[in-house]
Amino acid sequence: MSRTRKALLFSVLFLIVPIVMAYYALPSAFVAPLLSLNRSLSSLQEHTTTVAGHQVHYLDGGSGETVILLHGIFAEKDHWVDFARELTPGYRVIAPDIPGFGESSRLADQSYQYAPQVERLHALVQQLGLRQFHLAGNSMGGTIAALYAAKYPGEVLSVAFIGAPHGIRSPKLSEMEQRVAQGEAPLIARNEAEFAGMMKMLFVEPPFLPRPILLDAEASAIRNAPSNLRLWEDQRRDGYQLQAALPQLKAPTLALWGEQDRVFDISGLPVLGSLLPAAEQVTLPATGHLPMMERPAETATRYKAFLDS
Repeated sequence: MSRTRKALLFSVLFLIVPIVMAYYALPSAFVAPLLSLNRSLSSLQEHTTTVAGHQVHYLDGGSGETVILLHGIFAEKDHWVDFARELTPGYRVIAPDIPGFGESSRLADQSYQYAPQVERLHALVQQLGLRQFHLAGNSMGGTIAALYAAKYPGEVLSVAFIGAPHGIRSPKLSEMEQRVAQGEAPLIARNEAEFAGMMKMLFVEPPFLPRPILLDAEASAIRNAPSNLRLWEDQRRDGYQLQAALPQLKAPTLALWGEQDRVFDISGLPVLGSLLPAAEQVTLPATGHLPMMERPAETATRYKAFLDS
């Protein structure tokens, strides 16, 4: 090897080695750059606004008809970024941190049950000047989408459940529902072991997450566990509002349900279909509760075909 090549190699190593060391020693320093890079790959940018006394963070990008993506309980806007990559070339995508979650405000004197969340979403879309849009959501977000469409039908072009929504009485209890019946709160992680157990419950094959992102998610879940328990109880009190609202939906509806969902059992899909016979129903094989994260491209392709039709 020539002296020039050796010098170049040492220069490269001199630059790379400290970065690699910092990646493992100070992972929190890499969270914001990694999120920003991933968002840019999906043509999304972060914005902040104030809605109903809450500071709300949201991602916005793309052009065309507007699609609003609503995450589930204890989730956040960036869980949609890989999924949105398939949509932004032909649609404007907005993914908010629903008040009470992610980077948006969580206020001790406020309720985060479904009725106030529907009204906060209505305030957000009015503030953004949106007249008509598509709504899609996962779990809690899917239920908010359906309740919103039932209350404000003139605004909603379509509804999609990207993964099982909360609020269906499934003939077979899921693993999570069985544990809840025993007095547990399986989606509350108070330590590393419980966070690992939660991840196992949510996915069949956990998606790749860069180490800083995964550690940040774990730390946030553990730090917010006491407050999360309050929101968990709020949602449990809301029971089966979705089941009552489904027959009221007039917009075209898509239901994507993971075949191996441990949070809400697949036996709930036929129940949804019986209440909303016109809905397009799709079973996703080898998929858990968060298909937009576990199989983002495949799930987004199915959703885009529904939108395009």
